[in-house]
Amino acid sequence: MHTLSRRNFLKSSSVIAAPWIVPASAFGRDGQAPSERIRVGIIGLGSRGFNLLDGFSSQKDVHIAVLCDVHDLHYRDRPWGKGKQYGVKAAAAQLKKQGHTAPAQTNNYLEVCQSDELDAVVVATPDHWHAHCTIAALKAGKDVYCEKPVTHLFHEGQQVYQTVAEHKAVFQTGSQQRSDAEFQQAVNLVRNGVLGNIKSIEVGLPPGYSEPQDSTSVDPIPEGLNYNLWCGPSPMLPYMRARHHRWWRGHRAYGGGVLMDWIGHHNDIAHWSMDLDKSGPLSVTAVDWTFPETDVYNTPIQYSIRSELPGGTISTISSQNRLGTKWIGEDGWVFVTRGKIEASDKRWLAKSFQPGPIDVRSSVSHVRDFLNCMRSRESCIAPAETAHRSITPGHLAYVSSELQRTLKWDAENEVVKGDAEANELLQKYDYRKFL
Repeated sequence: MHTLSRRNFLKSSSVIAAPWIVPASAFGRDGQAPSERIRVGIIGLGSRGFNLLDGFSSQKDVHIAVLCDVHDLHYRDRPWGKGKQYGVKAAAAQLKKQGHTAPAQTNNYLEVCQSDELDAVVVATPDHWHAHCTIAALKAGKDVYCEKPVTHLFHEGQQVYQTVAEHKAVFQTGSQQRSDAEFQQAVNLVRNGVLGNIKSIEVGLPPGYSEPQDSTSVDPIPEGLNYNLWCGPSPMLPYMRARHHRWWRGHRAYGGGVLMDWIGHHNDIAHWSMDLDKSGPLSVTAVDWTFPETDVYNTPIQYSIRSELPGGTISTISSQNRLGTKWIGEDGWVFVTRGKIEASDKRWLAKSFQPGPIDVRSSVSHVRDFLNCMRSRESCIAPAETAHRSITPGHLAYVSSELQRTLKWDAENEVVKGDAEANELLQKYDYRKFL
């Protein structure tokens, strides 16, 4: 397995930005940090980054000390000046307006990850930066909250969960559905055998992009954007709005399409229910994948992934399924999606119903769970290996689609059985030198 070495991270910092030095007063410390405050740096301040900015800044025991983004100010996919502002300057202005101490600002992720002034790093970048930021932070002794999918490439996911274990770090993946009561209720019903043996699971995800979602003209790089750094280790494709803010995941250079955007949500719940947090399917087959005619994107529009799970359960992850997760058992079915849970027997959904001794319910928010675990040093509700395993069927399906064959999966050793070509594709990467 190739590694993302600390030496390469340090080397890359030399041309990113001049080092910044933050006085202790900038952290509201007056030379000494209050013992109850957790000092946080946030990397990536687009839409999801702002959601996490709000989530962490609302916690009384958190101080957001550093903000990092390669784009100073933007309006996501909207025309300039329309709608909500994003970027590092907009985030700093929002914190100031809310009465928080002014944070330091940088476009250099290494200055955040390696800062002695921080306890935790939040990674809310596009997918192709997740592993690089996360591993740099972990190696510098930080705890990490990283958005889903935990990594862009399969081998990166292995490196992340192994590095978490090596450094005994606390890690939370932004698969926030695990902290939602309805999803926990559905998992409890399945795990306690209320449905009987599970015959099949239907995981529904949204379809991908069939056409460009914004302008495809190759434009000058916007002022305030370091596009070389935004592309980072991935290919530096010509800049266009159709492949930048919000829409970047349509191209495999930066993301895995809508498939990999959502598989870490609804398939994560399916894996949780079947106790597959450190395991996975027995086989994976990509079925009926269609791709856009435009060369702006190269991720599937419609897709299905058929998997056999331990115990004989058949799983289908598909853009043709109803959005959410549905379990079909010998004794009935349960369906859950955001804000809704349904069952063949409505008695199972009553608050007074006791499904059995297994109880995965958690009474805290996803962010709060991370902060509590930082203090207790216990595992979070969505740890690194769990997140990696939940999206592994997506990684395998891309290989299955390319090779047009079923892959037999050895989940314990994380290799495709008897298929050297598939294993080579699964571990493939080609990082760009962006110095």
